[in-house]
Amino acid sequence: MDPFAEVSLIIGLTVLLAIILRVLRQPLIVSYILAGILAGPSFFNVLRSQETITLFSHLGVALLLFIVGLNLNPKIIKDVGKVSLITGLGQVLFTVLLGYGLALGLGFSWLTSFYIAIGLSFSSTIVIMKLLSDKGDTEKLYGRISIGFLIVQDLIAIVILMVMSSLKTGASTLLVTETIFKIVGLLLSLFLIGYFILPRLTASFAKSQELLLLFALGWAFVVSALFTSLGFTIEIGAFLAGVLLSLSPYRYEISCKLRPLRDFFLVIFFILLGSQMAFANIQQHLWAILLFSLLVLIGNPLIVMTIMGIMGYTKRTSFFAGLTVAQISEFSWIVMSLALVLGHVSPDALSIITAVGLLTIALSSYLIQHAERIYAFLSPGFSIFERRGEKVDNKKYHHHVAYEALLFGYNSIGHDLVQKLQKMRKRFLVVDYNPDTVVALAKEGIECRYGDANDSELLNDLNLSSTRMVISTITSLDTNLFLLGKLKDAKAKAIFIAVSHDIDEAMELYDHGASYVIMPHFLGGHHAAALIEKHGFSVQKFMDEQVRHLRHLKGKRKLGHEHPKPLA
Repeated sequence: MDPFAEVSLIIGLTVLLAIILRVLRQPLIVSYILAGILAGPSFFNVLRSQETITLFSHLGVALLLFIVGLNLNPKIIKDVGKVSLITGLGQVLFTVLLGYGLALGLGFSWLTSFYIAIGLSFSSTIVIMKLLSDKGDTEKLYGRISIGFLIVQDLIAIVILMVMSSLKTGASTLLVTETIFKIVGLLLSLFLIGYFILPRLTASFAKSQELLLLFALGWAFVVSALFTSLGFTIEIGAFLAGVLLSLSPYRYEISCKLRPLRDFFLVIFFILLGSQMAFANIQQHLWAILLFSLLVLIGNPLIVMTIMGIMGYTKRTSFFAGLTVAQISEFSWIVMSLALVLGHVSPDALSIITAVGLLTIALSSYLIQHAERIYAFLSPGFSIFERRGEKVDNKKYHHHVAYEALLFGYNSIGHDLVQKLQKMRKRFLVVDYNPDTVVALAKEGIECRYGDANDSELLNDLNLSSTRMVISTITSLDTNLFLLGKLKDAKAKAIFIAVSHDIDEAMELYDHGASYVIMPHFLGGHHAAALIEKHGFSVQKFMDEQVRHLRHLKGKRKLGHEHPKPLA
């Protein structure tokens, strides 16, 4: 079969399974692995272009690690104190010890037991971030702690992969030492480039979003190629390339643009993973799969709850954070796949980890989605995980203050609005796709972010459901309608203020739920700023202004002022 036809058939099968899994409210990652199982030799046997599929899967993992490095934000760990570091390290350590003992007890060799234990210790950053985002819990205390220790887990996984990559060559001690010196020299050179050169390059390329995206990809692949030349995997190079580029203020935009590309290639990775499951001998490992799954689903959350309880957190916060480690990670498969290449484990071990992944991801998604009901039922028994006395959760520095207002586009109108929001002491964020504007705002100490208001991933990251006001000084009707649609999807109750130069477009924005539309030809930024100062974040008062403004616009339209001349 032609490779293109083969990939098309497999993607079609994946789409069908994804629709079914979507109806069942399962993470789509499960459908990818199931598609690989069905396309593999155990069933339909349509996946035969191994070289092409393997290359695509490597690209997916490389992009995943590049984005992980790109979004590596030490402030997240700092914001939640030491709990993320201690919990992340503690959970990995105890899970490895328990998993190693359990695997030995089930008759596996010491080396296979070690790799299985490592695979059971990591939790899925992709799955958890998706579930937390869907629930709108990324900014809650337990969500921030979970993101913190997921970052810790990712860093541990990266170190393990680097060590495994150094073993790949089977080199002598002298050669390994030489390689280490080469790596240190390469890292030092890359750090200097990342600190002194990359910021200037990205600032120049950011004036064209396409060029910025192309540069980011080129940087990731060049660094990956350098590490590959030293005998390491392309994934390690991609991760470090992302870490170095994370110093750029445009990392959010790069990350958002790359996610769809990453998701496509990751689909191929999980399809390939599913196709490698060996079902011939899997029946003899059913008990092992079940026990390992129980360790992940029950053991990992209990470990997290115990550690957080000792540190003084409430049983509620500990329970919700604990549920986020009740599945294994994409890193688990990457580690096990590399161990298979090294000849350290058999294909059966990879199949066991893949089966555990399928079970734990599917079941943990239900646990997280119904966490409130589960907690209400089990909370009396969780008191043993709660220390007496004042809880850390109640300390002031753990309460996150979300942005009260988001301003898209900074111009003359935006300038007036920013001044008024500052005067009112409101916490706000300015989003603009002009890099010069972002740099200028940052120098003034104004919280800002480089990005495009039409970027769905960017809007998801901004947590629209928690904001009280969204202001768009962008005059594009399509952009403002898109923003309104995202607010509705997020079930936000925010005031939405837009800008329009056309009466008909202003009427359409009102029809779609805009709270107020600024017409610069009739009234400028000063008037809009005065309204915000007068009414604050009162939805009802802006609705009253909307009624008056609609009446005014209808009168203007009757008089033929659809396209009025600018005021002098």
